[in-house]
Amino acid sequence: MSQLTHINAAGEAHMVDVSAKAETVREARAEAFVEMSAETLSMITEGKHHKGDVFATARIAGIQAAKRTWELIPLCHPLLLTKVEVRLEALTGSNRVRIESVCRLTGKTGVEMEALTAASVAALTIYDMCKAVQKDMVIGPVRLLEKTGGKSGHFKVEA
Repeated sequence: MSQLTHINAAGEAHMVDVSAKAETVREARAEAFVEMSAETLSMITEGKHHKGDVFATARIAGIQAAKRTWELIPLCHPLLLTKVEVRLEALTGSNRVRIESVCRLTGKTGVEMEALTAASVAALTIYDMCKAVQKDMVIGPVRLLEKTGGKSGHFKVEA
């Protein structure tokens, strides 16, 4: 197993020094799900929510969250993201919304946390907008699907 990079020799948390790393194109994809009743999902997909377009709001929230990950996760570096995409899909057969995020940059550190944050905050936004209608929605799982670039190379979840 690899060493924890955010713990120094004294066992203290610290921000990793990436100044000696090579800049590479890095990309990460993550997903999250929000499970809800058929009625709530129908309200969203038919555009009948009194607060407006739930998917559009969640998409913007996810993009904004990716850009601010460094402010939310204490040891993350501020990154100059070159792409953030958040896609939402209604899965009517399982009464869920699937959220997939993609983050990309050319830099010295990966974008996994930004992709995970984007998917998570988009899911939280759906919950927030729909909680007046349904409080027992379930968020999860949230997971990294794929990452490329950097020293550790390519990672992809097995199908």
